[in-house]
Amino acid sequence: MDFTPTEEQAAARDLAARIFGDLSTPERLASLDLSASLERGGPPPSGTGSDAETWKALCAAGLVAAVADTGLLGLVLLLEEQGRTTAQVPFAASCVYGLLAVSAHGSPEQRERLLPGIGDGTAVVCGAVLEPGGVRADAAGRLSGVVPVVPWLRDATHVLVADDRRRLWLVRTADARCAPVELTAPWAAGRLTLDGAPGEPVGGTDAYDDVLATARTAFAGLQAGVCAGSLARAVEHTNTREQFGRPLAAKQGVQLRAADAYMDTEAIRVTAYEAAWRRDEGLAYATHALTAAWWASEAGQRVVHAGQHLHGGTGADLEHPVHRHFLWGRQLDAYLGCGSEVLQELGELIASGEEET
Repeated sequence: MDFTPTEEQAAARDLAARIFGDLSTPERLASLDLSASLERGGPPPSGTGSDAETWKALCAAGLVAAVADTGLLGLVLLLEEQGRTTAQVPFAASCVYGLLAVSAHGSPEQRERLLPGIGDGTAVVCGAVLEPGGVRADAAGRLSGVVPVVPWLRDATHVLVADDRRRLWLVRTADARCAPVELTAPWAAGRLTLDGAPGEPVGGTDAYDDVLATARTAFAGLQAGVCAGSLARAVEHTNTREQFGRPLAAKQGVQLRAADAYMDTEAIRVTAYEAAWRRDEGLAYATHALTAAWWASEAGQRVVHAGQHLHGGTGADLEHPVHRHFLWGRQLDAYLGCGSEVLQELGELIASGEEET
């Protein structure tokens, strides 16, 4: 295994870091929150949707389209940079459920028709994939059912839907009913209602498992960035905040808590890297994706709790930037599935003997 980024992956990561660092500042995110609250006539959670300017900059720089060449490991590297700033863009969703899913499982006609728009951001894809069963498809490919929560649905032009037989269908959001739903984190989510909506099939019987594992890996990479950002803020705070004439960081209890958070963050990162690398190399990676998801869920919520705790009373301020990391960390924990559920699925897969080494 070699997780060293290629020259292309490193260049894309560095460019993404500059864009996120320049545009997704705490001050600008706070101004977006204020604008959203004025539009809604009341206080929203910490952000309510996408940052159109940042999304436009990412697409103009070719970073979404580049994922087709840099692979899942390249995407994980980019999502780490997004997580550090909690930039409000549907990067993971559109790349996983759109660009990578269509690239791997779409027909030649679908790839030619859909990939250019996804790459330049004029088409945004979200996914109703993690919990199949609420949607049914008839013989004519018309879908009916309800998916209570679909992250980034309000920004999407298309949604990748898994039916009760775990077949994948691409549906235009214009052909569905989408009602706003607020989540812990600002993911522009919605409730998807399908009533005979036309869908086009994507891939065969193996497509669902691959897209699911890809999603788990990518969102684990996003969680690694969220945790790294939370920890970086905690380190800065404890090094500058003094108590009895000494920095808080000089206290052993603070050092141990930060060290545990660092080790958890590294565990999330390395398991996401391994799963992504295996997919890019054409190796079996279902158990590795579940391992990354488990670390992202279990360790992720520990890290963002530690980051908020290490800020002391400041961490209780809902307007402080570290609180945004806390909300994202908890939302990713919920999205990936609570740790015990993921661990049970991993155990069942290993026990079944279906995983490959």
